[in-house]
Amino acid sequence: MKQQPWWRGAVIYQIYPRSFMDANQDGIGDLAGIVDKFPYIKSLGVDAVWISPFFKSPMKDFGYDISDYREIDPMFGAMADFDRLITEAKKADVKVIIDQVLSHTSDEHAWFRESRQDRTNDKADWYVWADAKPDGTPPNNWLSIFGGSAWQWEPRREQYYLHNFLTEQPDLNFHNPEVRRHVLENVEFWLKRGVDGFRLDAINFCFHDQQLRDNPAKALEDRKGRGFSEDNPYAYQYHHYDNTRPENIAFMEDIRALMEQYPGVVSLGEISSEDSLKTMSEYTLGNKRLHMAYSFELLTKDFSPAYIRKTVQTLEDNLTDGWPCWAIGNHDVTRVLSRWGKGDNSPELAKMLNAMLLSLRGSVCSYQGEELGLTEAEIPFELLQDPYGITFWPNFKGRDGCRTPMPWLGHEANGGFSEGETSWLPVPVEHRSVAIDRQDQDPDSVLNAYRQFVRWRKEHPELLYGDIEFIDAPEDILAFIRREQGQAVLCCFNFAANTGLVPLMPQAKLAELAGHGFAPLNLDNNALVLGPYQAAFARLS
Repeated sequence: MKQQPWWRGAVIYQIYPRSFMDANQDGIGDLAGIVDKFPYIKSLGVDAVWISPFFKSPMKDFGYDISDYREIDPMFGAMADFDRLITEAKKADVKVIIDQVLSHTSDEHAWFRESRQDRTNDKADWYVWADAKPDGTPPNNWLSIFGGSAWQWEPRREQYYLHNFLTEQPDLNFHNPEVRRHVLENVEFWLKRGVDGFRLDAINFCFHDQQLRDNPAKALEDRKGRGFSEDNPYAYQYHHYDNTRPENIAFMEDIRALMEQYPGVVSLGEISSEDSLKTMSEYTLGNKRLHMAYSFELLTKDFSPAYIRKTVQTLEDNLTDGWPCWAIGNHDVTRVLSRWGKGDNSPELAKMLNAMLLSLRGSVCSYQGEELGLTEAEIPFELLQDPYGITFWPNFKGRDGCRTPMPWLGHEANGGFSEGETSWLPVPVEHRSVAIDRQDQDPDSVLNAYRQFVRWRKEHPELLYGDIEFIDAPEDILAFIRREQGQAVLCCFNFAANTGLVPLMPQAKLAELAGHGFAPLNLDNNALVLGPYQAAFARLS
């Protein structure tokens, strides 16, 4: 079999460092805490960790507002902690992917502090500045994802600056070649420190329309998807001019050219555009742009075999030589068991969802806590930290509910996450009941099912690299075949809490595939019988 790059078919475990493990007992997770838990990470069988931002930041958006790209924020430790993390990861044979937030900085970044002073300084055009309309209003109708206008007035320049996210996150002007050069130099700084790749945050937001044209209005029935709350006015527009501009393609090629100087390094782009599946294909085209991309298509409330089949098949139909990456949860969306379970928090559903994700063609991003079957936490308004949730309360409660600390020990108030008096977000009682120490001891737990399935998956090249072919099945069942070098595996998933049947073609011959942790095959009159939330796998000949 042809040697594949390590990232093809990889399981990438996302760590949200604030909430993973607190080593210095201040109630906030840190890099030393991640190092301490490498034995646990290794036990999961994952191929890589993706660590959300730990760079110097005023933390208005919890690290996605960077004030110094080359410094560790003291909250998370020091550079020596990061270097130790790289060393321990190599010992564990786990790759390290870090976030890079390139489209914008913090308003406390030295570049912006200089840029905002006047219109003639050396960095005057490093950010997106524009004059007001004659009546003093913003230059166009562009909106911020976090609510309201995407333009903020700066009295020193008597101009507006663009911020697609928080007011404190001004957008860089990527039309300026000096900006692009310095951004890539910051990326290379971490390559030289030994990272194995980058998850590129909001990477399609780098360029803007230089004519500053208004975005067109969007019809009511089209205001859905992309991971935004339904009452967010951002969904009222087609975002043709404030992101996903054609100039961004050349910058993807610049990123890839830098990556090629460091063999084995991978780039994974986060895409949120009007047609994210099309953009994913464009951004990975020709083996000269990004290695992989993922989008919010499976991070929405939509949950049905038909929706997942349509989403994956649409990408497959558009993808040429690119490689997909799928996620059903992350730090920005409601926990998948709550989002898709709709009140049914069954461990069997959690096991099936993990197996389904790990069986799709492509690589996988698996968010911390999904291996435990964690549910969304209810955070009262007075304890909210997320500015997104504070702004849109009560219709949308923000992202804190999926960011609560990992429950390591069920008998401790902070779940073993911290020995401090409090943690930055509370650990829910229901999470402590499914803590890691408790699931470790239960061979039938969600955690042990996850470990077993990840190990088993590595023994089957069909699931790592094979093509995918969807087959017709009853409404509540997702079924597809993964094929690689003459071998075929049938994968079936029952999305319902009752028994389902998958009719088989008369000539189909199924052979038992043991070791994946799910119930043995149950055949009845040439049909495959699936119990509630059961996954089934069989060799097809």
